This record gives sequence, structure tokens and C-alpha cells, in this order.
Amino acid sequence: MSKRPDTTSDPTTSSGVSAARTTDLLIGGMTCAACVARVEKKLARVEGVSATVNLATGTARVSHPVTVDVDELISTVERAGYTADLPAPPAATGEDDSRSPGGGADNGPGRDEAVDIERLVVTAVLALPVIVISMVPAWQFDRWQHACFSLATPVATWGAWPFHRRALRGLRHATATMDTLVSLGVLASFAWSAYALLWGGAGVTGMRMPFSLLPSADDGVPHIYLEAAVAVPLFVLLGRHLEARARHRSGSALRALAELGANDVELREQDGNRRVPVAELTTGQEFMVRPGEKVATDGVVVEGGSALDLSLVTGESVPVEVTPGTAVVGGAVNSGGLLVVRATAVGADTQLARITRLVTEAQAGKARIQRLADAVAGVFVPVIVAIAGTVLSFWLGAGAAGETAVTTAVAVLVVACPCALGLATPTAFLVASGRGAQLGVLVRGPEALERLRRVDTVVFDKTGTLTTGHMTLTDTTVAEGGPEASEVLRLAAAVEQGSEHPIGRAVVAAARHEEDGVARLPEVTDFRAVVGEGVSGRVDGREVRVRRPRPSEPLPEPLRRARAAADRAAHTAVIVEIDDRPTGLLAVGDTLRPTSREAVHEVRALGIEPVLVTGDGAAPAHAMAERAGIDTVHAGVTPEDKERIVTALREQGRCVTVIGDGVNDAAALASADLGMAMGGGTDAAIGAADITLVRNDMLAVVDAIRLTRRTLSTIRANLVWAFGYNVVTVPLAATGWLNPMVAAAAMSASSVLVVTNSLRLRYYTPGGRRTATPPAPLSSYRPAATEHSHPGRKSDVLSDR
Repeated sequence: MSKRPDTTSDPTTSSGVSAARTTDLLIGGMTCAACVARVEKKLARVEGVSATVNLATGTARVSHPVTVDVDELISTVERAGYTADLPAPPAATGEDDSRSPGGGADNGPGRDEAVDIERLVVTAVLALPVIVISMVPAWQFDRWQHACFSLATPVATWGAWPFHRRALRGLRHATATMDTLVSLGVLASFAWSAYALLWGGAGVTGMRMPFSLLPSADDGVPHIYLEAAVAVPLFVLLGRHLEARARHRSGSALRALAELGANDVELREQDGNRRVPVAELTTGQEFMVRPGEKVATDGVVVEGGSALDLSLVTGESVPVEVTPGTAVVGGAVNSGGLLVVRATAVGADTQLARITRLVTEAQAGKARIQRLADAVAGVFVPVIVAIAGTVLSFWLGAGAAGETAVTTAVAVLVVACPCALGLATPTAFLVASGRGAQLGVLVRGPEALERLRRVDTVVFDKTGTLTTGHMTLTDTTVAEGGPEASEVLRLAAAVEQGSEHPIGRAVVAAARHEEDGVARLPEVTDFRAVVGEGVSGRVDGREVRVRRPRPSEPLPEPLRRARAAADRAAHTAVIVEIDDRPTGLLAVGDTLRPTSREAVHEVRALGIEPVLVTGDGAAPAHAMAERAGIDTVHAGVTPEDKERIVTALREQGRCVTVIGDGVNDAAALASADLGMAMGGGTDAAIGAADITLVRNDMLAVVDAIRLTRRTLSTIRANLVWAFGYNVVTVPLAATGWLNPMVAAAAMSASSVLVVTNSLRLRYYTPGGRRTATPPAPLSSYRPAATEHSHPGRKSDVLSDR
């Protein structure tokens, strides 16, 4: 066996020592949950190896010591009777569906799809006349049974060969799967029909056979069951084809993510532009993004301005305006002007690649209830074979005709369906994780979904979570008789453009925003900066100073009221002096995200209590909590305190999720029942979280909860059907109430139904945001109105200057 490239990861223990590797394998030949159990059990017999196999994606995630290489893992799977290979490298994704999730051999649309369709079509052409003639006595011509036998022979052999082949392979490995049941059912029906036709009196000329939905031959007429021999492979082939197509569609969101990236890029170079494959792009290079084109990779806008459509990457529904200095993500579509972007991340380091990787890793997981279903399926097939043998013996012992006993046993074999058990959970989660990625919600695994369903308390961080995390001008007020608010802001920004302080940057950004981002601020002379006090300079012949107000400083009445309002809102107020006269007051602070208050209201409506925990002081914390609609506040806490608060809530019996974005939130995120990190947060926070909110919108929290509840209700419905179907149909078949042909159709329909039910999650749209009692308007938090006010946004961070 040739050596394969090692595409494994090396997770480490808490001590930092490499403990094991994780390898993903594509598994071919799996058809039911019994196959899943077989592969997992075989891999687990290798010392130090554990594996999670996903039937819906046809993949296995294997944790193994570094001493166990990939070739040994592949050999182990092959010894179990299946095929295994490493996934295609990212560059090949989308080029060969056979190597994508759900596209392995026998597991979905892939290289053998044309062969499978050809087998299905030929089987249908040969089988349908047999079924129709057998079911309609009026159409049974002389020696019809011999004609049907001639048509049925290639169906029972060549048409059903995939089932026979896999059944034999399982027999060699002392295991039984769904294919074993199908193969036994087809062979038993065909063998009995051949016996009856040749030696049992059913081959006489003029023989007519009435059809019944029940496997009965008590009328004394010799029966043949060629319709069952051809209907079983026909219906199972059709069912698996529809199931494979549905499973292929269930991974469409992940494939769409992988295909979002641009194929080539136009580099800007000194000797002229040239277009190259995006794989050749390196960090630091500048590239062009023309209207209608995709941004090739993550970067920063160097020149130009436009609106970017991020809906396919982060779920943002409204195009985002970008200007020089704005960070952009690969995959976004340029809706407006020409942009020049400098690449800051390429390949696997881009946000789109990280999103795709997180979704792929999430789909490799397995929920607790699915492990139970797989355990049941592991013993399901041997139990069904035993039941069929018992039923055959019982009917023969009870004096029933031989054909009645055989067809009853065949019905038991073909009606049982462990496929639905194996597909109930992974297909629902496969679709949900892809849909979540489209909505800007990345879930690490099914376990996170299960925990999120039980959450009854949400702990919000403040800065960067409920708020935008950066300073913004929220209000401009001028004294009576002074210049216009826009002039005061222009002069203040002129002197602040020489400052690197966050307040100064906020003032400059606000002034430029008023002129659509293209305003050139006037020149400043005699610029001076005093630490802790402010900045000053000469602008247009006037002395301008921007400083922190003194504690008991007398101010004109409009400025005094504006300062008091800023203090109440926990904003930072700065005075603008023009020619030594207090002329204006600017309020600056971190702003509440536009949807934070609505998100908190929705969380309450879902029966979950919101709690604010922040390291900020009491004044800004309570001001922000009031604006967001949160009653419980813990202010001035350290990262250790955050963890202790979360632990205390859990000790009270609550199921807690923490939402944060910073390094100081990592410990609380890890200690919670479930952690959610903002996608724009630090790597430490994202690494400690179970769910990442890529969309910078707090309503993504509500979307995650609602999608989780919808997914789990779908999984429950799938499992109820999968278990209930077998509980009901197997006894019916055993007592002689199901014809094998009807049993085969029911078995195939059960798997298709489970997958189709899961596919409904593709069209899930978050709703219910129109509440009976809408959040209160933010006007109650604005400073008192003045004659000259600059429309702005309120915030809460008190920053000393």
C-alpha cells in the first residue's frame, strides 16, 4: 500500500503534550446504522483508537496515537469490509463529488452515480411488467409465469447484485447489515418461485394466480412470488437513490460555502495588473475588486469605496459600506465601485476557510441520542434474521402452506429498516449546521445543540458583545450664540486628527462621516497635546482646544445639561473651546449594537433570563443594562469573577450559556454549559466557545436558539418514526399481514421520509420577531434637547482623557 499524505491534526492535552491525532476518513460501502456500528467497533479494537462515524456524510473522525498511521487505519476499515480514503485537499473540493461528504462509494452521488442509475433503470424496465402481470389476473396470458421468470432472473441476480455482494462481504467478516436482509429476502422469494414453477405445480399452462396484499395461499392455488423478488430490489434501489440525492442536497450549504471563494484574482503591480489563480495570492499583495466580483481573500481596503454583500458569508442581510481602512472578508460580493484591497490572510487562514472548517468539524460529531440509535442498530439485523427464522419455523409448525411460511419470513426480512435509525440524527444536524452557517451561526457539534435546548440563563458580556466595542460620537451640543454644530465638530476634528486617542479618532470619524467620508479637514498649526487633559491648535485663524471638563466648571446652560445627560448615560464628555470660550460639548462612547435590545427582549420571550456581567464600572454597566432591558447586572468583575459567577449560577441548577468576545471571557465561556463567541472576537474566546456568531448582530443569538429547537424537534420526529416504524411493521409482517412487495416499498419509504423531513430545515427562516410589546424607544436615554444638536447614538463607556 502506498503511503498517503498525512492530513491530521494534533490536539494537545492541558499540559501541552501531544496526546493523539485526529484524522478524517471517507468511508465507502456503508448503507445503514449497522455498518456505522461495525466500522466504529473495528477501529476501536486498535489500541488507543476511538472513532465517530457519520452515516449521512459517509465520514469517520478517528482519534489515534501518533504511533498509529493513516495506512493502518485504512487497512482496519478495509478488513471490516468497507473502503476508506483521505478526503480530497481543499483545492479539489467541488471538483469531484465522490470525495465530498456524502459522496463516498455507496453513499451518495459520486463517480458510480451513472452506473447506479443505469442499474435502477434496467431493473425498473424488467421488474414493472412482472409486478403488473402478477397483480392483475386478467392480464395473465398462457405461460405468463415463464415470461415473468425470464424477466425476474436478471433482476434477482444482476439488479440485486450490490446487495448480494455486500451481504457476502459482511458474511466473510461475520457481520450482518441491511444488505443482508435485502439479499436474503430476494433470494428466498426467487428460490421459492423457481421451486414452485419447476416442481410445485405453478408451471402448468393456463395457471392463474390471484393477487392479495396479504401473503396467503390458502385458496389451494400454487403461488409464485416473482413480484416480491423483483419489487424488493427495485424499491430498495429507488429508495436509496432518492435517499442519496436527498443526502447530497443536505450538504449543499457546506458545498456552497466551499464554492464562495473566487477562482482568480487581478493583482495590482508596478508594471501593470495581471490576473492569476487565487492560490498564488500571498499576504501583503494588493488586488482589484471590480463591481460584481467577489473579494478574493480577507484584506483591508486601500483605495476606493463601495458596498459589500456579505449575506452568503456571514448572513448579513444589508450590504456593508467599506472605505479605505475597512477590513473585508473573502467571498463578499462587491455591489458598487472599484476597490483596491491588500491581502491580510490567504488560504486556510481566511474567515471563509475557518467557517467551512468549523462546519465540517461540527458535522463529524454525534449526538448522545444517535449513539443510542447506533447501538440498537448494531444488534438490529441479527435479531431480525433470528425473528424471520422463528417466524418461518412457527408457520411451518402450525401447518401453514410452505409458500405462506416463506413469504411471511421474507416480509419480516425486507420490512425491517435500520437505515432510518442511522439517518435520523445526522441528516437533521447536517442540514441544520449548513443552514446555521448561512444564518451566521456556527455550531461545533450535536452536543452543543443538545445543551442549547436546555439553556435557561444567558450571561452577556458588554463591550464588543452587546456593544460594538469601539468609541463613537453620540451627541454634539453647542452653546447659544455659537457656530453651527457641524462647524464645531469640524474644528474639533481638525485638532483631533493629530491624536491617537480613541476619543479623538471617534471625533475625526464622525466629522468625515458627515461629508460622506471625503471631507478634508483644515490644516492645524501650533498643535499641542497634554496627557490627561486634551489637545489644542490653531485652525483657520482661531484657537481651538478639546479637553476634559473640570469637576465644578461653570458652563453655559445647554452644555451643562448635555454634560449631565452624558454622565447619566455613562458617556465621555469633552469640551470644545474656541478662542478660550466653551462653545460646544461632544459626547463619545461605545454604542449598543442596533439589535441588542430586541435580542434581549426575544431571549426573554423564549423563557430565558438575561444577565449582564462586565468588567466596567457600575455606572456604565447599569446604564447599558437599562438600555438593553437587562435587570440583573454584575459590574466591575475580573475574569476570575466572571467564571465564579457562572459556576454559582450552575450550582443553583441553571443551565447557563455565556456570550463574549474577549480574552477575559474565555474562562467563563469554558466554564459555562454552553459558550457563544462573537465571530469578530479574539481567538481565545472563539476557541473556548461551542457556538460562534459570525454575524455582528445579536439577533443571531435568537436565531441559534430557535434553529436549535427546530432541529431537535425534527430529530425527535425522525427517531419516533424510525423506532415506531419497526415496532409496528415487524409484528405485522410476522403475523402475515404484509405482502413482501408492500414491505419492500414501506422499508424504502421509511428512509426517504426521514431524510426528506430533515431537508425541511434547509428552508428554515427565523421568525416571530414582531413582539406584542416592542422594546421601548431609545429616546428616553438621549440628553435633553438643545437648539443645536448633532444626531447621534448613545453609549456608555466613561473614558478619562
